Amino acid sequence: MVLVNNPGTWRAVYPPLRHAEWHGWTPTDLIFPFFLFIVGVAIPLALSRRLPGGQPRSSVVTKILRRSTIIFALGVLLHAIPNFDLATIRIPGVLQRIALCYLVAALLFLWTGWRVQVGLAIALLLGYWALLTLVPVPGFGEGRLDPEGNLAAYVDRALFGQHVWRAARVYDPEGLLSTLPAIVTTLAGVLAGHWLRRGDSRRKIVLGLFAAGLAGILLGEIWHAWFPINKALWTSSYALFTAGAALVGLAACYWLVEMRGHRAWTRPFVLLGVNALALFFLSSLVARLLIVIKVPGEAGRTSLHGWLYGHLFAPWASPVNASLAYAMAYLALWLGVMWLLDRYQIRLTV
Repeated sequence: MVLVNNPGTWRAVYPPLRHAEWHGWTPTDLIFPFFLFIVGVAIPLALSRRLPGGQPRSSVVTKILRRSTIIFALGVLLHAIPNFDLATIRIPGVLQRIALCYLVAALLFLWTGWRVQVGLAIALLLGYWALLTLVPVPGFGEGRLDPEGNLAAYVDRALFGQHVWRAARVYDPEGLLSTLPAIVTTLAGVLAGHWLRRGDSRRKIVLGLFAAGLAGILLGEIWHAWFPINKALWTSSYALFTAGAALVGLAACYWLVEMRGHRAWTRPFVLLGVNALALFFLSSLVARLLIVIKVPGEAGRTSLHGWLYGHLFAPWASPVNASLAYAMAYLALWLGVMWLLDRYQIRLTV
């Protein structure tokens, strides 16, 4: 998302680096659900080590609540910069959704078993489908899945008012109701974490992940005919499809790393992954500051972002390639920062 969120200009971006306009998906639409999925995978691997070690359950719950609160607050803070307008500050957001999904999934892991988690995931997917297709929306009717007339958008406007995504105004892609199927995405990761901890052979682990992934992709594509794959609404078909794709991706990584021993290619991803939340927050913060800071330009004062793009990238490449080059340079900058943190064994955790 550092690459996706920071082009030189939004007027020239390669289509795979954009979100789908509404229904459908692009490679960019896989990134957020993949992150929620891997958050889910990490929950059994991390929390299961604490409970047998003698930590009281109440202490683990306190840490979960603390971490979720901090992540949520960082998301709100990111939206507040630079205006700090309490009347319009966006309340939902990427970090806020991560916080809520982690909170619910971690508590479910502590208090329920995998069978309950599977049942709850199915209930949430079916319940969300029923809500969006059967419940009438005041002023619009039932079954509307357009940006303004769907139930999730209506709930966001009713609850948050002006505190929704300014680019859309009528809905929020990280709204409250659509967080329910996003929790299912995280629970899919939790279930994958259960599978990894079973102690089965590596071959069985890979085959299980791969089979479950193909089933998720197939079911998501079938459901798409009645409930379209849609990232902004996080439709049940989207949750199934992306969880399936994430499972296949995890199976492929497990096969390459654990079974074949190919680890060298993972180094850049490890550098970015060990401080993932810090990377997302800091790169987003600096990107905002680059827009806020004004410098003298040919047509008066311009943003530092615009000046850097106009002087260092735009002159030597076509707009779409210059825009991509800026994004790649920005990503390389943060990869260097993450390398330095790793070099000195610094982990920015919450």
